[in-house]
Amino acid sequence: MIPRSTLEQWAVLAAVVDKGGFAQAATALHRSQSAVSYAVARLQQSLDVPVLAMQGRRAVLTPDGETLLQRARGVLNDIATLEQLARSLRQGWEPQLALVVDVAFPRERLLRILAELEQLCPNTQLHLEDAVLSGAEEAITEQRADVVVTTRVPPGFLGEFLLDIGFIAIASPGHPLFRLGRPLTTGDLARHTQVVVHDSGSRPRDEGWLGAKRRCTVSSMESSLAMIRSGLGFAWLPEHVIAAALREGAVRPLPLAAGGSRTVPLHLVMVHAEVAGPAARATAECFRRHVPITRAPEGPPPRAAADAGPA
Repeated sequence: MIPRSTLEQWAVLAAVVDKGGFAQAATALHRSQSAVSYAVARLQQSLDVPVLAMQGRRAVLTPDGETLLQRARGVLNDIATLEQLARSLRQGWEPQLALVVDVAFPRERLLRILAELEQLCPNTQLHLEDAVLSGAEEAITEQRADVVVTTRVPPGFLGEFLLDIGFIAIASPGHPLFRLGRPLTTGDLARHTQVVVHDSGSRPRDEGWLGAKRRCTVSSMESSLAMIRSGLGFAWLPEHVIAAALREGAVRPLPLAAGGSRTVPLHLVMVHAEVAGPAARATAECFRRHVPITRAPEGPPPRAAADAGPA
């Protein structure tokens, strides 16, 4: 059976709906308005089903049109994926690779991975971006990265568990909280400054305990640790970030009655998995090799992550 409608006609219809009219679709598609109107008219003629109806001066989908376009979008996406795969096969190694990594991932391991990638794909230009909380999720949902390490895998994407990161509540040895001489409660914490790392996403979300009346928001884990060492507040920070400071005695774990430590899972997401090129696949393999799985995740990943809050 030879189809009576074409992918081009369905793509034009989708543009009319998404852009809000024939004129707007024509501008977006760099076509004349008459060409856009003709494509939609031919589509309706071939289907013998009205897909658009006029409401005033605006064209809207009919109920049948809404059902048909929803199915057509899946076909259009499949074709776009197929064409992207063809481009990847033609180009071989990707000229560029966008990598977004949550700041909770151990820096030493990341540097080893980057050094290995430099040898594996020397002709691929790597763009590395640090992310906090929702920043990594946005890189996935907006599909502006190839490989992402994130604390949360958004709906519609598949993530591979990498490792758990332990966070510990700490303060400098001279902090007033240690003078209480007993297990600390959330009420005790609320009276002191909490240092939080700013969410790098455009729609920041709050994570962890943020009950302190006073907060100081910083841009990095390293800045947070520097403030803690100076006695300017308390925070939950990754064990690997504070390991040296703990050994030196520059910071101490807070004696919380509960919640003094917690675990955050990190996952690897191949954003364009179906069309991933050799550099993207090599990157994923490097992460697997340098961070062997330490446990099998059970159920959905927990919500807790690095102390963070909107600035």
